[in-house]
Amino acid sequence: MGSSAPPSSTLPRRYEVVAETLRRNLAEGRIPGGTVLLEGPVADLFRLSRAPVQRALAQLEEEGLIHRFEGRGYLAGDANHPAPRRRVDLASLDLVLPSEADEGFGERQAWRRIYASIESEITRCLVFGRYRVVETELAEHFDVSRTIIRDVLGRLQERRLIGKNESSHWIAGPLTARSIKDQFELRKILEPPALLSAAGVTERERLEGLSRRLGAAEAGAGREDEGEVDELSGLFVETVVLSTPNLSLRDLVRRNLHTVLTSQGVLRQLGLPQDRATLAEQRMIVDLLLHGATSAAAAMLTTHIEAELRRTVAQMKIVAVIPQPISLAPYLRPADQPAD
Repeated sequence: MGSSAPPSSTLPRRYEVVAETLRRNLAEGRIPGGTVLLEGPVADLFRLSRAPVQRALAQLEEEGLIHRFEGRGYLAGDANHPAPRRRVDLASLDLVLPSEADEGFGERQAWRRIYASIESEITRCLVFGRYRVVETELAEHFDVSRTIIRDVLGRLQERRLIGKNESSHWIAGPLTARSIKDQFELRKILEPPALLSAAGVTERERLEGLSRRLGAAEAGAGREDEGEVDELSGLFVETVVLSTPNLSLRDLVRRNLHTVLTSQGVLRQLGLPQDRATLAEQRMIVDLLLHGATSAAAAMLTTHIEAELRRTVAQMKIVAVIPQPISLAPYLRPADQPAD
């Protein structure tokens, strides 16, 4: 008779597996100091709920292996000797994973290895028209299964980068000034009420920390990189808007922002920079909230969204004179061109 499986009481609990996996990779330098660790991405990495991840991260914080900072999540390393902040996809790191983390981890993570490349190629051509993403050629190009490709395409659909037409073909684009205006109209409808409802629950310390960071970036304009500006804009939205206790409103804001960020990502791909005037506008909104002027902050947010729309449309006009790319990824073709 074969040996029976060990009783469940002898098996490591899920949070212990997460904690030990991260602890080992931190000790071996596979997770560099300063790496941002967020509950969501870590939970995705292990395909777990956030509860065991929260407990694991809290345990590592108690051990001094990670620490809190002004943004969301934790930073790898000692709080007394902080390293420069790094935002990386954990799946891109050379992590050592125990069998308890899931024997199917490698296969499950395959989509991560190709997602960024596919997203970049699709994003690059959105402003030039409608393109078909040929699923079979995509699988052949990356030499992966159709299951993995469908996982990637499903995630791109969630981000509204692609959709299906009446023939069930995957279609990307077009991104137009009209579609961008529609997205920003929704921002004006959704975000100021979210700010008003968030104002009563957002911790003052978070607002003060955000104000300091925005002020420092504004004062050092020209020295901050684009990643820092984008990070601060994301932190602003998370703190001021997405802190709303209205979960339905929060979900609507998030969904629309996915589309807005896609539009802005297209412009970044084409070399157009983030306008730093946004830093001053966001700091003013935060400072109004700190002074208890919530109605004025909501009105300023509307003004800020309108200004962002004008800046984005102006950049779209610049893009309009850029020639359509001659070289496309082999799995992309103009939507009016039939597949072979």
